[in-house]
Amino acid sequence: MEHLILLASAFCAAAALLHFGSILTVMMRLRRPERSSLPVGAPAVSILRPVCGMENFVEQTLRSTFRLDHPCYEIVFCVANAGDPVVPIVRRLIAEHPHVEARLLIGNAEIGANPKLNNLVKGWQAARHDWILMVDSNVLMRSDHVQCMFLAWTPDTGLVCSPPIGYAPQNLWAELECAFLNTYQARWQCFADSLGMGFAQGKSMLWRRQMLDRVGGIKSLGREVAEDAAATKIVRELGLKVRLVKAPFVQPLGHRRATDVWRRQLRWARLRRDTFKGFFMPEVCAGAVFPILAGAWVAAAAGWPVIGTVLAVAFAWYGAEALLARAAGWPLSARAIAAWIMRDALLPVLWIAAWVGNEFEWRGNAMTLAGQERPS
Repeated sequence: MEHLILLASAFCAAAALLHFGSILTVMMRLRRPERSSLPVGAPAVSILRPVCGMENFVEQTLRSTFRLDHPCYEIVFCVANAGDPVVPIVRRLIAEHPHVEARLLIGNAEIGANPKLNNLVKGWQAARHDWILMVDSNVLMRSDHVQCMFLAWTPDTGLVCSPPIGYAPQNLWAELECAFLNTYQARWQCFADSLGMGFAQGKSMLWRRQMLDRVGGIKSLGREVAEDAAATKIVRELGLKVRLVKAPFVQPLGHRRATDVWRRQLRWARLRRDTFKGFFMPEVCAGAVFPILAGAWVAAAAGWPVIGTVLAVAFAWYGAEALLARAAGWPLSARAIAAWIMRDALLPVLWIAAWVGNEFEWRGNAMTLAGQERPS
């Protein structure tokens, strides 16, 4: 029994070290001064924005593409189907901004199972510039978005990315999505980048065409079902690193449904399980549930007040998350803290669900990890 108690104590210490250490590291990262000048000057950029269907704030996020401070860029919107309901919005935005070089390309190239990648192929082929920035349609681009991407580029970089930060949640389920995106996923991704172990996130990716063309161009991203997993592996195979922007960009959420949040998180969990099993396996212990349970057991064995110990650990655990959210300017409220607790309660369930199936939904496409669409 003593050995088990020692093991539980060691687990609590390790979990606390990682939790508080990662939060402190990211807070220090956010305080670090930005480089004042672009390391590669101000090269022209082709911005590819895949669009598909109507999303919350879609007009606002797409409009932000036309309001960038970068001196030379083109916008290439990509849609698979001419009848997509978002097409009239894109056409109107292009007409409203005649001073910005922008166009809409329609069509689909079946190069793999990833619908977004199939949609983007034509944009990659039509892009006029060597630097290509892929930005999902639900990302709100800041005026300095392009500059921030370039400022993260160093001589050993093969790709610069930004995880999404959930913003403007308008109900509890959107707050739960923020809980997953912000102080959990974005925090761990920024922490990994600070340790030199950055990995790609498909929301916003800056490529240099000649680098990706060395391994087969955009079609090489079809090696995996998820293009960001393929991107991470390709960049590392080339002996280069994936870098993250200093402060991630936001994705406004609005209202969310519980089923949609669950399906998205299950899709991402199953993709992580399939592409990076070694990193996915310890995710079951990433939240507060197991550290608090282990701490309660240690407290009971030591004769300490169990309830008091649980409350103290929970206060410190979520208090640290609150400090990070406040320092980063991410959504923070009593509802947000409740959502963090919900998220941590769901993490073990999500982890188990990721192992017991291979199916997921992606933009209305029923798919499997074998990369094939599931029969309807």
